[in-house]
Amino acid sequence: MLNTAAILTFTCQGTAAVASARTYADFTQQASFEIKKCDVHKLDESPATEVVMTREEGLKYYRTMQTIRRMELKADQLYKQKIIRGFCHLYDGQEACAVGIEAGINLSDHLITAYRAHGYTLTRGGTVREIMAELTGRRGGIAKGKGGSMHMYTKNFYGGNGIVGAQVPLGAGVALACKIQGNNELCVSLYGDGAANQGQIFEAYNMAALWKLPAIFICENNKYGMGTSVERSSASTDYYKRGDYIPGLRVDGMDLLCVREATKFAADHCRAGKGPILMELQTYRYHGHSMSDPGVSYRTRDEIQEVRSKSDPISMLKDRMLSNNMASVDELKEIDVSVRKEIEDAAQFATTDPEPPLEELCSHIFHNEPPMEVRGVNIWSKLKSSS
Repeated sequence: MLNTAAILTFTCQGTAAVASARTYADFTQQASFEIKKCDVHKLDESPATEVVMTREEGLKYYRTMQTIRRMELKADQLYKQKIIRGFCHLYDGQEACAVGIEAGINLSDHLITAYRAHGYTLTRGGTVREIMAELTGRRGGIAKGKGGSMHMYTKNFYGGNGIVGAQVPLGAGVALACKIQGNNELCVSLYGDGAANQGQIFEAYNMAALWKLPAIFICENNKYGMGTSVERSSASTDYYKRGDYIPGLRVDGMDLLCVREATKFAADHCRAGKGPILMELQTYRYHGHSMSDPGVSYRTRDEIQEVRSKSDPISMLKDRMLSNNMASVDELKEIDVSVRKEIEDAAQFATTDPEPPLEELCSHIFHNEPPMEVRGVNIWSKLKSSS
């Protein structure tokens, strides 16, 4: 293999053209980066501020974040065409949170979140095709078309949960199971700033601290709970201190590397038997709370555009890779094209795959069980789908 630039000759419409292509060895394989320091609560140490990222990691992070972004934009389009119905909460703008968290833990660890869950379904092992088909209620969806936007699941991922804050005590229960089983695993429980004032969250904090559970509680603070700003809803907006007796970190949630390092730090804390830890990721959603919320009645378009221009997580990663010779513009464009094709193919499947038949309505109530019977009578056996 040559370590110098290779010369590729190709013919286009009968005309010969010559272009230079850089080989793998031309790129910087890893680089160090200075990242923003976390604010800490009840901690003597804090995550590293000088971190290393490899070219391979950077390309993987870039592809995953672009996939989440494009998937959410396609969901927006399908919703406006009334192909996706019901509730739909999009994640574009917050991609660094999902990808950064996954980069700091293992797939054998556990994760549970609220209803803004499409990105985590992808990072936890779901495919774009399964997610898009679930959004349109099709048989090939990740929950067989029965869950929709808010209820998707994969191995070690306990889904999007529709009840505000309810996933946090459930996550504490998963962390308790990890401790009982002694498997050195942990559970990440995510919730938004809008859920941060829920009483059940503080009850979960209490038990997790009392029993020293391997639990990472993460508040994705995207500045608005539905249409209410954090300043109007919370007497204290220092969400990372809300655990009081639980250590906390406040992290730049728009910087993937900040999220990754903070999550690694939190995971090490849990695996060392020190009990739970709380993280606040300061992030931002570009869409409104849900597709029924235009998102511009309580904030200005200029505010959204300013975040996009100064703090976009994908642009930040792209700039780092290009300025450190870790990738070329053409290479990243190729990823963009590949991602767009994957999204379009998934959308095509999601609009042509059959809907689940009516007789499947009560299947999968329990894992690997036949349709549920009520008082000894299977009432669904009389129902047949006409489609």
